[in-house]
Amino acid sequence: MYQTNKLALLTDLYELTMMQGYFLHKQNSLAVFDMFFRRQPHQSGFTIFAGLDPLLDLISELRFCDDDIHYLQSTGIFSTGFLDYLRTFKFTGDIYAAPEGSVVFPNEPILRVHGTLLETQLIESMVLNFINFQTLIATKSMRINLAANEGKILEFGLRRAQGMDGALSATRAAVIGGASSTSNVLAGKLYKVPISGTMAHSWIMSFNSEIEAFQTYADMYPDNCVLLVDTYDTLNSGVPNAIQVFKKLKAQGHSHFGIRLDSGDLEYLSKKARTELDKNDLKEAKIYASNELDEWIITQLIKDGAPIDAWGVGTKLVTGDTDPALTGVYKIVAKKTDQVYEPCIKITNNPEKMSNPGIKNVMRFFDQYNNMIADLIYLEEEEQKLLSQISAKAKIRFNHPTIEFSFFELTDYAYAIRLLEPVLSGEKRETAGKSLFDIQRFAIDELNKLDTTYKRLLNPHIYKISLSDNLKKLKYDLINKMH
Repeated sequence: MYQTNKLALLTDLYELTMMQGYFLHKQNSLAVFDMFFRRQPHQSGFTIFAGLDPLLDLISELRFCDDDIHYLQSTGIFSTGFLDYLRTFKFTGDIYAAPEGSVVFPNEPILRVHGTLLETQLIESMVLNFINFQTLIATKSMRINLAANEGKILEFGLRRAQGMDGALSATRAAVIGGASSTSNVLAGKLYKVPISGTMAHSWIMSFNSEIEAFQTYADMYPDNCVLLVDTYDTLNSGVPNAIQVFKKLKAQGHSHFGIRLDSGDLEYLSKKARTELDKNDLKEAKIYASNELDEWIITQLIKDGAPIDAWGVGTKLVTGDTDPALTGVYKIVAKKTDQVYEPCIKITNNPEKMSNPGIKNVMRFFDQYNNMIADLIYLEEEEQKLLSQISAKAKIRFNHPTIEFSFFELTDYAYAIRLLEPVLSGEKRETAGKSLFDIQRFAIDELNKLDTTYKRLLNPHIYKISLSDNLKKLKYDLINKMH
């Protein structure tokens, strides 16, 4: 999708000024950064990780072209030596991440970057830009998909999206979260996603009559004829005229047709329309609904028995609606001095904003029915011991991430998996990119391993994210050392 060799300047100025500081002061030791987020978006009980694949493409091909160097030179901020360094820049570090489409939770690392201070600093803004937005939208989309109870979700957000890239990225994320198609033709081409759409009110109003507009459209698209029935009068004009057209299509052997409701009382209108369609032997006719839909409205309509087959969701999906940004952050957790990685911690008056130090991974535990139980954040150095405990089905202590004396002991588990795996080594991708629908299937499979209490829209259960004993001890030792 992106000309990745043209995006080296997709970064905040302070990343480059800090890089120059490291360069001029010869402070380019190895460092490790974690990317994590602090709270669930949309008051959800889960989050869907998205944006990884295009991010890895960007980082693996990251180059500063001559135009980039000339522009930076024109600012008067950067030295010749630093600009010469940028001319030959390539990412040489390593990135570990959860698989795209994974169910993830607050305060656990979902991506970990190893490299020099200069290169790990440069990609911070890119990491957050790609992951924050697409994860936000993928999560919103999955909530809508759950609300629709396996009804088709059509992403119709291009005209309300935040600019061209916002529209394209939103489509990608929406498909990961469960959307089956998009109205965005460019996104369809780039991502190999089915495109879908019906007609605007202007089409109908440009003809002398509604029936003429419907019949003309049906003549052109007999095998994909969805008619917008609310231009004048949904029940007294739109639906009766659509029925006339559908009867002709059916007599000609066509069966893929339906109506779209874009205003009014969708429950009442869909029930009345369904009755009329069925009365006229048009049970195959589908009913599509649009008009500022979200998971809450769809849930209520389904609860009330509205016979709607597919949902066109736009504004409230692609913009994130009431939650405009994921709270993702990128923090240094270790730096190498004298051949040893020293853990780093951010200390603040808000305990929930303190980072977890050290080079870490996440172990996810499951019961015998493949249901997720809890996640344990642990230090890489203790992985072999942890794996031995898991193999022996030994008792494992889970420490609360912010309450020092709160913990529980897990004994009844069947198996566990490590969340972060290598995805990029220098310029080499360690994992092949997947199609969006492969990622979507993985995300849905992930969600099926989560108890329904975490998936409800209102007051979902809080999934347990805990610290290992060694990580907890390291964290509080560093806190006490600082005070």
